[in-house]
Amino acid sequence: MSTQRRTLEAELFGRETTFEYSEDWIGYALVGLRVVMAWIFLQAGLDKLLAGDWTAAGYLENAIPPGNPFGFWDALAAAPLVDPLVIWGQILIGLALLAGVAVRFAALCGALQMLLFWMSHLSGGAMAGFPIEHGWVVSSHIVYALLLFGLGAIGAGRILGVDSYIESSAVVQSNPWLRYFLG
Repeated sequence: MSTQRRTLEAELFGRETTFEYSEDWIGYALVGLRVVMAWIFLQAGLDKLLAGDWTAAGYLENAIPPGNPFGFWDALAAAPLVDPLVIWGQILIGLALLAGVAVRFAALCGALQMLLFWMSHLSGGAMAGFPIEHGWVVSSHIVYALLLFGLGAIGAGRILGVDSYIESSAVVQSNPWLRYFLG
């Protein structure tokens, strides 16, 4: 293992920030986070698929807390594509993160799904402090969404993932906009 250390200099929220880090340990941490998030999504999707009779309709019709500021849950419960989108979305997000392929796109899709799940748990709006079942504002859904954002922002699919090979292909070299989906 190399002892390569780097210095990160960035301006965050108008403040200069500088710190040293180990490239090796950052690499291990990113692969670990990617695999853990992959497992969370893959297991959730496979559990739903293997149940055979799983549907989001029951939750959407009966478990949304009173005072939820969003009124589209009944429409989602009646939409025939919601169940397959949740199940196959979770499976495909999990597989993409696990293989490190199209990680930015997978992370975006996963973060959007987590934000929708978070929105469904709200029992009031901004004036009520965005209350959720176990506190205010932050739940595991927000944590997962931010972890996915970080994996996509860093381009974690390039670390022991397929994205590093795809990005060097002639197709991506000729169409650099494809890199927004990879990484």
